[in-house]
Amino acid sequence: MIEPNLLAGAWPGNPLGALLSKSTVFGYSGFMTETNWPNLRESDFIIRDFRFASGETLPELRQHYFTIGTPHADAAGRIANAVLLIHNTSGTAGTWLEPGLAGELFGPGQPLDAARHYLIIPDIIGFGCSSKPSDGLRARFPYYRLHDVAVAQHRLVTEGLNIPHLKLVMGLSLGGMLTWMFGGMFPDFADALVPVASQPGPMSGRNWIQRRVNVEAIRNDPEWNGGDYDKQPSNWAWVAPLSALFTQNVVRIQERGATREQADAFYRQLVENAKKGDANNRLYQIESTMDYDPSADLEKIKARLFAINFADDAVNPPELGVLEAGVARIRGARCVVVPASPRSQGHQNATNAAVWKSHLAEFLGQK
Repeated sequence: MIEPNLLAGAWPGNPLGALLSKSTVFGYSGFMTETNWPNLRESDFIIRDFRFASGETLPELRQHYFTIGTPHADAAGRIANAVLLIHNTSGTAGTWLEPGLAGELFGPGQPLDAARHYLIIPDIIGFGCSSKPSDGLRARFPYYRLHDVAVAQHRLVTEGLNIPHLKLVMGLSLGGMLTWMFGGMFPDFADALVPVASQPGPMSGRNWIQRRVNVEAIRNDPEWNGGDYDKQPSNWAWVAPLSALFTQNVVRIQERGATREQADAFYRQLVENAKKGDANNRLYQIESTMDYDPSADLEKIKARLFAINFADDAVNPPELGVLEAGVARIRGARCVVVPASPRSQGHQNATNAAVWKSHLAEFLGQK
């Protein structure tokens, strides 16, 4: 199991997130058993002849997901307690079961109390047990984008689970980006939106550069062979640790590498983590974000929106003012930039809900 909330095990360039499969999602069983999440279910929703925005099609697109809790209907017979939770670039649906998230959010009296909410947690296309290049198509897998991911998840909820409307859509990092998109693409789909560790502006600057480094390293790795490899290419992994340096709290990095020897050991650990991932999966995951830009649709958002970012998140730096400018265009929307603290982990604060759950609780308590 990946260590939660540690730089060595979770950062936007880390392919380990792509490795989580059915067995490792339920590798969290010890934690889940201890907390006894109600009505935990795992399943797949198959979309036949899914057509991507590129025009490519897939005969069967698998959306793997699990649910926690029980759907409850309102007086009109509509499910009124459904929540869609979307994971980050370094994780899968199983990330939401880690103690730093589930342990802070799903328990009795917590913001997403699983006894009161029906939690829907899918693997994004290209991750976990959802359809991905490593299933067999390799680089012949359709080149999906976040628009395709949002459409597929919308169909999972509305067609697969027959739930036309959600109480909340909430996402972390990559999931936060998708949350912004959901608001503009499906304005009547949810009552509330909470994007965490993301920006309502185009993919650019520091965020894209750290992704582009990984893209070029994979595509220019001789062992990649145009994506048609039998043995995992490994040369690209030597530069993969740059993403940790681009995104994480500098104090935490210094603590992990307080001497040159410790820094070397930390670097080697990051490289070994990267080598364990599938290069094609990683390439597709990163490139799926390249045309991300929800800004044109911000005024279409009808749901109550509360965005949570972090002062020490270098991949979404508050100095740019993108968050505040975007929120100002959405009626009634609010945001918070959580100040850095001795326990801050930069971008990875997204998976440490103790840092921000009080803000979520206050928002969800509003009428």
